[in-house]
This record gives sequence, structure tokens and C-alpha cells, in this order.
Amino acid sequence: MELEALRSYPGHPEYATLLGLLERYSPSGEEDAAVAWLVAHMHALGYTSAFADPAGNAVGVIGAGPRQVLMLGHIDTVPGQIPLRLQDGNIYGRGSVDAKGPLAAFVQAAARLGAVPGWQFVVIGGRDEERQSLGARYVATQYRPDFAIIGEPSQWQRLTLGYKGSAQATLTVRRERAHSASGVENACEAAVGAWGALQAWAAGYNASRPRAFDQALPVLTGLASGEDGFANWASLQVNARLPLELPPQAWYARLDELAAAIPGAVVHPQGYAIPAYLAQKNTPLVRAFLAGIRAAGGQPGFVLKSGTADLNVVAPGWGCPAVAYGPGDSALDHTPGEHLSLEEFSRAVAVLQAVLRQLAHAPA
Repeated sequence: MELEALRSYPGHPEYATLLGLLERYSPSGEEDAAVAWLVAHMHALGYTSAFADPAGNAVGVIGAGPRQVLMLGHIDTVPGQIPLRLQDGNIYGRGSVDAKGPLAAFVQAAARLGAVPGWQFVVIGGRDEERQSLGARYVATQYRPDFAIIGEPSQWQRLTLGYKGSAQATLTVRRERAHSASGVENACEAAVGAWGALQAWAAGYNASRPRAFDQALPVLTGLASGEDGFANWASLQVNARLPLELPPQAWYARLDELAAAIPGAVVHPQGYAIPAYLAQKNTPLVRAFLAGIRAAGGQPGFVLKSGTADLNVVAPGWGCPAVAYGPGDSALDHTPGEHLSLEEFSRAVAVLQAVLRQLAHAPA
């Protein structure tokens, strides 16, 4: 089946949404064209309203009731264009899995069900998720939904209940310059020792925690060094994936303790730190997904992920039942071979439509 034929394939109009998003390359910071297209497309699908919000997110609303289901996907991708093509029932393209596939499924599921008295379905294509989640940070202050679904690939039969937290920092060591034959530890050597000490601490912390979701996982993402004739310096860039029981503040405190033991060392937090998040299983939202997956012929499962997502950003403040869901294999995130099964996409749309119907108690 060629891409042109897929746009109007009988019985599966939702492929047009997926194709339209994939045709518009939108790495973080370059989302405007995709946002404009999606707003126009949601108007064409019969959404009650569709617009770009002040943060530049694409927003579509169906219905006008006092209760609300909010579906937050992200419209940006990592850089690296992948030629759009169909092969063996799979569509290849940047964002097909992470996460235009889940966003397109949200758009289609809400459009299929339509307005339900007393309810409002809000679909948002958020910007900047792959960097600092600026779109989600804005959304978090503007809505108070009854239920929230975050668009991330989980495979259509599974729900993601939790993501680890994350925190970034630089650890810099400065030392007075000494002759290389003096035997005095220089800044580079001290920085290497600091990284070794941090790895040893993490190994001890993780020793009694066999599950990856519960472990602290520091990663060295960059290093630099230099000198000015009087002093030398070395800087480590450290990114950590954090468990529930180790919030970012506690992690930074641990780094400060480590730096305090190293003369000339100082820690500077970078970017936005995000605590880990774990959803409850026994909620109307989870029960609706379990029923929807079974009705579509699947066997439901649960996932805990070692990454971080917009679920971490919005769910704690909203305080409502929230999960992450979407078609696609997350092992393909950010890869040159990123692709999505069209059959899986269609099943996910059916599951989401069933979930919305059950939450809103709408007739079949």
C-alpha cells in the first residue's frame, strides 16, 4: 500500500492524522508547522475548538462539560529525519513511535467518540518534551482534569504506571597549578576520583535494590578541562535517573557531600530536575484501560520505565488518576529505524475510544 492510498484507506481514516504529523518534521524548537497543521486538522475532524495556546502547544477540545479527560502527547521529536515509507505493514518516520503515533491515536479516538454530555475531551500536542518539557510545564498550570493520559509508547496492550526522576548537574574542581613532576593531585585527577566515588556510592545504594526502577543510575554525559597559567580545572556533567525514594533535592545533597570532601570542588544543578512518579493501579482510569485492552483482544500488562516523561511533570500537581499509554515499541525511540505497526496503531485507537466511553459512561 502506497502512502497516498493510505491517506484515504477505507475504514481507517485515522491514518491521515498519523501521516500528516509524520510528514512535518518537528524536532524540539521547530514545531510550528506541525502545530499549525494539527490545529487545522482537528478543526476538520469536527473538534469543538482547536487552537495553539500561549506556549505554542496544539490544543483540541471536544465537548463542553464540567468534567474533563486530558490527553497530553508531544509533537516534537529528537533530531534526525527518517524518510517516510511503508514496509510490511509498518510506517517508518521520525516520531512514529516517540511520540506522534500516540498523539495521533489520541486525536482519532476522541474524534471517533465525539461529544458526550457533561464531559470535555482535551487533546494536546505538547512542545519541547525532548528537551525541557516547556509545553507540559505550561499545561500543568492551566488545567485540572479528572483523568489524564500521557502519550508515550507502551505497546497497545500495556500501560505505563511509572517513570523515574531525573536531575542534571556539573561538578567542577579547580586546583592551583603545580609542576607535573610534583606528585600533587591536579584537577583532572580529582574529577576522575570524584566520578569513581559517585559510582561506588551508587553501587552501594543499589545493592539492596534489584529492580532498576528503584535504583539510582548516574551517567557521565560530558567532561572538560583546562588551565589559565595559574590554576587548572576539570568539569564533569552528570545526569542521574532517580527512584521514588531519592528525590532530586536528596540527590543534589549527596553530590554536595561528595564535593565537600574534595578540595576545590563545587556542584551546580542544571536545567529542570524532575521527581519520579508512580501511578496507582486501582483507579477508574486503569480499570477502563484493562477493559478496553481485553475488549480489543489483548492481554493487559503494566510497565515501569527508567526514563522520564511528561507524566512526571503534570501528574503530581493535578492529583488525578493518570497513566501513560500509546502504540509503539519504546526500544525504537530515537533510533534510525523508528517505525510503527499500523495494526497496532488501529488497536490503540480502539482501546482509547473504549476508555473514553467508559470514563464518560457514554453508550456504545
